[in-house]
Amino acid sequence: MRGHRSLAAWLALVMALGLASAVQAEPLKVRVGWAVVPSQLTSIIFAKKDILKHYGTSYTVETVKFRGSAPQITALAAGELDLAALAFSSVGLAIQNAHMDDIRVVADLYQDGIEGYRTSEYMVLADGPIQTIEDLKGKVLASNGIGGAIDMAIRKIMLDHGMQEKRDYRIVEIDFANMIPALKEKRVDLVGEVTPFTIEAHKAGGVRTLFTLKQAMGPSQVTLLAARAGYLKEHRAELVDFFEDWIRATRWFLDPKNHAEAVAILADFTKKPASEFNDWVFTKDDYYRDPDAKPNLKALQDNLNVQKQLGLLDTDIDIDIGTYTDLSVIEDAAKRLQ
Repeated sequence: MRGHRSLAAWLALVMALGLASAVQAEPLKVRVGWAVVPSQLTSIIFAKKDILKHYGTSYTVETVKFRGSAPQITALAAGELDLAALAFSSVGLAIQNAHMDDIRVVADLYQDGIEGYRTSEYMVLADGPIQTIEDLKGKVLASNGIGGAIDMAIRKIMLDHGMQEKRDYRIVEIDFANMIPALKEKRVDLVGEVTPFTIEAHKAGGVRTLFTLKQAMGPSQVTLLAARAGYLKEHRAELVDFFEDWIRATRWFLDPKNHAEAVAILADFTKKPASEFNDWVFTKDDYYRDPDAKPNLKALQDNLNVQKQLGLLDTDIDIDIGTYTDLSVIEDAAKRLQ
């Protein structure tokens, strides 16, 4: 009888150890936010599984669509998101308003206004009355989200021309996809657009670029990936694997020899013909993406300084390694690919 009990206990221990091993072996599910494609590659970057070394082994990915970056602050704070695609403006708001002192900038998504690459455009009707910035006085201007990067550039260039929101003009929120229709229907007088909508608008005609984000803000770290310090510490090994694959995939998408296949992946995801992307996406006619996923900290700091200048931040925020930035994960990942 005692032998039976010993055998049963041994079998129970073996099963418990086996279950624990299975739990430990389960890949980490990384929940990543995104808002727009293809400027943010998040929704397609893991599509080509045969070039990924660690996907399905140490990690898997769940991509979560958001209208913009501001709602991702809430999701990150609530533990509903692991990596948030934040505009530079949202980083400042997360630190100041959400009191997320543990937020860390970890990787680049895309940069605007880098020499030789695309910049976002602020468009008016080609045959309309708006010819200069001054002509926007008393008008209705559209951004995708109050306090976002596109929105801030409007405020900055208008302030440079002596105008303030509410007193001299009004800003309304419109989703990127609906901006050009709103402009052509004369419901707004100016829209702040990103790719692919700027490309489509120029091809369709009837619009004109009044100014660019680069002219308003200079080089900008428009969106980046951010995480919380505790998450980075707890899952460091898996995240180095994640970003090794991220960097590998980014380089693959940007490699000219893969252009046709990369465009086909994008076209399949967006359900649009490849011809809409062929002549610009993943080239120098596109936004700049760092091949090592390294964010432009100088541009980010300049952007936050403008945010303070506009009164959207109450205090100076110093984006410095060791405070709100941790590049060690992507740096370790990039070393593996040297």
